[in-house]
Amino acid sequence: MESFEENRVNQPLLESKKPRPAPVPAGEEVSSELEDILSDTNLSLWSRLRKATWIELKTLYILAAPAVIVYLLNNITSMSTQIFCGHLGNLELAASSLGNSGIQLLAYGVMLGMGSAVETLCGQAYGAHRYDMLGVYMQRSTILLMATGIPLMIIYIFCKPILLLLGESRRVASAAALFVYGLIPQIFAYAANFPIQKFLQAQSIVNPSAYIAAATLVVHIFLTWLVLYVLGWGLLGAAFVLSLSWWIIVVAQFVYIVKTERCKNTWNGFSWMAFSGLWDFLKLSTASGVMLCLETWYFQIMVLIAGLLPNPEVALDSLSICGTILGWVFMISVGFNAAASVRVSNELGAGHPKSAAYAVVVVTSSSFIISVIFAVVSLVLRHQLSYIFTGGKTVSDAVSDLTPLLAISIVLNGIQPVLSGVAVGCGWQAFVAYVNVGCYYVVGVPLGAILGFKFNLGAQGIWSGMLGGTAMQTVILLWVTSRTDWNKEVEKAKNRLQNWEASKEKNQLKN
Repeated sequence: MESFEENRVNQPLLESKKPRPAPVPAGEEVSSELEDILSDTNLSLWSRLRKATWIELKTLYILAAPAVIVYLLNNITSMSTQIFCGHLGNLELAASSLGNSGIQLLAYGVMLGMGSAVETLCGQAYGAHRYDMLGVYMQRSTILLMATGIPLMIIYIFCKPILLLLGESRRVASAAALFVYGLIPQIFAYAANFPIQKFLQAQSIVNPSAYIAAATLVVHIFLTWLVLYVLGWGLLGAAFVLSLSWWIIVVAQFVYIVKTERCKNTWNGFSWMAFSGLWDFLKLSTASGVMLCLETWYFQIMVLIAGLLPNPEVALDSLSICGTILGWVFMISVGFNAAASVRVSNELGAGHPKSAAYAVVVVTSSSFIISVIFAVVSLVLRHQLSYIFTGGKTVSDAVSDLTPLLAISIVLNGIQPVLSGVAVGCGWQAFVAYVNVGCYYVVGVPLGAILGFKFNLGAQGIWSGMLGGTAMQTVILLWVTSRTDWNKEVEKAKNRLQNWEASKEKNQLKN
């Protein structure tokens, strides 16, 4: 998307009385120590790289570390509910697992993906010091995500017949549906949380979200224990507590935005402008949602295909164990994904092509090195990994056979999510969505099915084929990123801001 034109004057419903600094005119570059060092020809190449790397690494890890903690804690919050339910019985474990990993994953992927449009726009506006637009973008995204929550709610309501249609037993489907009903408020918590979270990340405000997530986890565990083991409210009560916990996160983050001095320039109250330009915003949000959902669902499809194998039990157990390990390591990559999108969008908005390009190199290299370390550890411990989750030599041998594929997946996941973050920072979501469709679902899924069933390679064949799709997508993104003209990307970011500035002045003259 090339621009977002604002169709009416910004009229805050709740006006802040705090003085606001004069913004930098749209298109004017903002000074940067990193850009100055990279552009200083008086320094040797080694001196420039050494100083630039130190500056970028400090900035990167200040962003990435808290982001990793946030995603891990949010994941643990959902997993703790599943663990508590599992202690009630096998039926409750199956129901909560199906609700968490199946139905809930749909809403999570859609909302997180659509919310990433805020990363592009808020990041670039913040980099250009167009602070007054960040709050408008956050509100606009929240409106669209709340509207998207309505069809998702309908899917939740009718999840029982959907699960029965997919082949689940009536007993499990009924219990899972009860759990999912309690997750309906969580849909709209997602709709508010992700725009708020991206709004804060665009300003490099990440630590408060981590503190809030940690405190909420403690409250969540206590309330879940109380509801299940003292009050005896069962699956529905556990799901309601999970929904409540997400709303606690939303409210706490919004209170922080309203009360803190750090957001006094970016949050100026509710604005009527949030209701203008929704169509253009929807197009970018939809592309973002499709991009992320295609990635989120990819491994789930592999597990579903594995369930069709002649002896699915061992295959599913081994894939589930490897998938859980991959998911935990993936949380680290997601943190780097967030850092990459913030750094790239900020530098593009500020008019710093060299800094944006160098940020891509540093964040990708850092994530790659960490992923290689985890891949080596998984190979060394390949015979012991399964015993963390279950006993039995059969499953252990199956996991050991899959570990080389797990290691390759870990390495690719150290690169691919970061490049997706770069795409978000630049606003390439629609392009990446097309790449994902081709690589994942035109190449990866069919190739995995052929290797798994036609050539009788089982779970290894399915994973190998789908790994080929991931590798193809990673190579394409690496090629596109390496060939990017960062000066043109800066111009695109400037054009967005200039178009908004011209539209705003035009509307002010009319009024």
